[in-house]
Amino acid sequence: MRRIVLLLLLPYPLLAGAAPPDWRSGWGMVQPTGVPQGASAGALASVKLEGGASRWQARVDNHLAGPVQVALRQDAGAVALPGLPMQTVLPGSASVVVTRLQLPPDTQRLNLLLDAVPGDPAARPMDVTYQLPFDAKRFQVTQAPQGRFSHTDAENRDAVDFALPEGTPVLAARAGKLMQVQGNFHDNGQDPARDRDRANFIRVLHEDGSMAVYAHLQANGVLVRSGQRVEAGQRIGVSGNTGYSTAPHLHFVVQANTGMQLRSIPVRIVAPQGELQFAREVAPGSDGAAP
Repeated sequence: MRRIVLLLLLPYPLLAGAAPPDWRSGWGMVQPTGVPQGASAGALASVKLEGGASRWQARVDNHLAGPVQVALRQDAGAVALPGLPMQTVLPGSASVVVTRLQLPPDTQRLNLLLDAVPGDPAARPMDVTYQLPFDAKRFQVTQAPQGRFSHTDAENRDAVDFALPEGTPVLAARAGKLMQVQGNFHDNGQDPARDRDRANFIRVLHEDGSMAVYAHLQANGVLVRSGQRVEAGQRIGVSGNTGYSTAPHLHFVVQANTGMQLRSIPVRIVAPQGELQFAREVAPGSDGAAP
């Protein structure tokens, strides 16, 4: 999944443009809405052009407290420019000049697209055990890995949905650093186009570069801040029913960036009863909470 931004060079203002038809959303990757880009607009990263006349440089700001892979390119059909397209990985909260552009004389407009994906593709996730992300001796899994209701895409194929009453404390399943948080949405619904981006969630970066997402948290139910270090078992949030969701639950998934693409990772989760075992398929039409 990716975050796409359209930029217009002077004399036009910096704006977000419409995304191409193949754009897809994901946790914290909000479709452009026509407003100037920046951290407040929900962007993973934003780009600004510095310079004048025919000499410009593109500076990209990473708005997350962890690495982000970015790709900068021109709009389809544009005249090729040296220095584009390009890809790089930005450290957490970095501001970096990623390329310099020499524009042809009398250039009036330049369309650029910035794609951004959380994580470093050079990371190599380790096979480790994860704690149960809540404290309960009895619980229900409403959608297992490869669940056909909503665990069918690359980002969520290995996710687990746990049915939890709203207000249940959510615990870090593994130690790490808070990379990304979103916690101000209040509602839920079953319209993917409208509701997928309205889920409250926490993204935790682990030492091996993998990232755990804890999603559908209660409004104002994020109890940690971006950049904070957390330990396994530490209370980090409160479960809820926000975003694209049919019932209160916790969506838990571990992801890795495999090169401008997030993919989920099968993980081993240990509960008080022992390691959880999941049926990897569910029957079409079976009950289950949304992603």
